[in-house]
Amino acid sequence: MSWKPDKDKPICPQLCEYICLSIATGVYGAGDKLPSVREMAVTAGVNPNTVKRAYEILEFRGIVTSVRNQGTFVSENTLIAKESLENMRRQKTAEYFTDMKALGMDAEAVKKYIEEWNA
Repeated sequence: MSWKPDKDKPICPQLCEYICLSIATGVYGAGDKLPSVREMAVTAGVNPNTVKRAYEILEFRGIVTSVRNQGTFVSENTLIAKESLENMRRQKTAEYFTDMKALGMDAEAVKKYIEEWNA
């Protein structure tokens, strides 16, 4: 697992985002079993309760399903994970533009800044 949490932000939402990204990009496919709570906690370096909560959130959203005594599996409808990831991207982009506006940059200045930064 190549995921490193940002210690300055809540871990659980970051873990949810990482799992959604893993599903949306095909690391985990429809019906695939996710690592157990303990395995994911050890690999990610987080508390098992954090992983359990992330799995519960993802199950509530319909991204994964939990089968008693068998584990947690990716939902057959991986489109939900892709949509969730897209919503996260939109939210982060909106936050970025809000922050840049607060720093005195309009959309055109931000666009120019990004183009220069990517050059």
